[in-house]
Amino acid sequence: MSLHTGGMTAKDKIDRLHNWLITEARFLNDGVAIVDALGDRLLEAEVPVWRLRVAQRFANPLLAAWGVIWRPGQHAEEYVVATRMLSTDTWIGSPFQYVTENRRSLRQQLNNLNTGIEHHVYYELAEQGGTDFFATALEYGDGTVQGMSIVTDDPDGFSDEHLEIMESIRHPLALVMEPIAARRSLASLLKTYLGKGPSSAVVKGAIHQGNVTRIQAVIMMTDMRDYTQKTRIWSEDELLDVLGDYFEIVVNAVQANQGEVLKFIGDGVLSVFPITNGLTRQAQAANAIDAALQAREALKNWNAERVATDRLPIEFGTGVHVGEVTYGNVGSPDRLDFTVIGEAVNIASRIESKTKETGNPFLCSKEVADLAADRLKSIGEHSIRGIEEELELFTALDS
Repeated sequence: MSLHTGGMTAKDKIDRLHNWLITEARFLNDGVAIVDALGDRLLEAEVPVWRLRVAQRFANPLLAAWGVIWRPGQHAEEYVVATRMLSTDTWIGSPFQYVTENRRSLRQQLNNLNTGIEHHVYYELAEQGGTDFFATALEYGDGTVQGMSIVTDDPDGFSDEHLEIMESIRHPLALVMEPIAARRSLASLLKTYLGKGPSSAVVKGAIHQGNVTRIQAVIMMTDMRDYTQKTRIWSEDELLDVLGDYFEIVVNAVQANQGEVLKFIGDGVLSVFPITNGLTRQAQAANAIDAALQAREALKNWNAERVATDRLPIEFGTGVHVGEVTYGNVGSPDRLDFTVIGEAVNIASRIESKTKETGNPFLCSKEVADLAADRLKSIGEHSIRGIEEELELFTALDS
């Protein structure tokens, strides 16, 4: 329902906006919903908003920020920005860098810009029809600073009253957005370090020692070859760069195929493909095989680039098994680890170790092969450390 503001003073409009922000908006509990409603409220206060953007920094080594963009007549849309953006001209010299670092507002009229002098975002907004730009800092209680920007396409730009209203909402908006930003940062950080499934469980309260679940899953163990030797050959910087690229190759393949990377163990990667939420054993076995083969293809291309520049290539082995695992928190009273344990995990690890002996970079158990027989071939039975009977192992048909 429209709020009529005819005859209201700037103070009346500001009071109405403030009251809404600290009462109704606070209980929306969702950044997109808040920005969506705020855009409409600003229009009702006769602020000629053409684009509203609220940006929030992540406490995350991989992600720099998330934010919401709203335009009249459209639903607000959320976006996420990678940390590497902070080293580009998208951030450097931008109005958001200015307001967050200086903790003060910024106004830039977009008509008659000095070509090549201002930040490129101003020219882009002007080309799209923007005539006036306003940005302000949202200061949080923990000392962090976020940002809000408002652009108009009104030929007359923003009036003094518009600027007063927009400036006035910075603190109540910060009050509303701070707990949402804190929760988003926490969830993002947990996902980065624990993976999607475990982080979701932790956020929902599965955080007590011994709080575990037994599930069926396909387990994939990946391990770099000759890692110890390479630590002696390569500098620390090169080693870290290679590890980062290697982990990225594996992680991208796993995540693209319904899997979760649970943890990095030195130069090893433990991934799981849970048989839950409608995903069958056959589907997850196929996903794990796809992930392993896609990782190998990505490694092949990566190695080709290294060899072309006279750098050493790397190799890794992958072992896959399926079975029941215990999934959850283990540890001491003051230190927990979210992981999977069980015989199936041990077998996957042992199978991976056989890739070194057999020369097959990908191996899996018969239990996995029974779920994807048309894609695999047997390499016979092999003794596995810690297991009395020999296990028949399989590799990919095209390996």
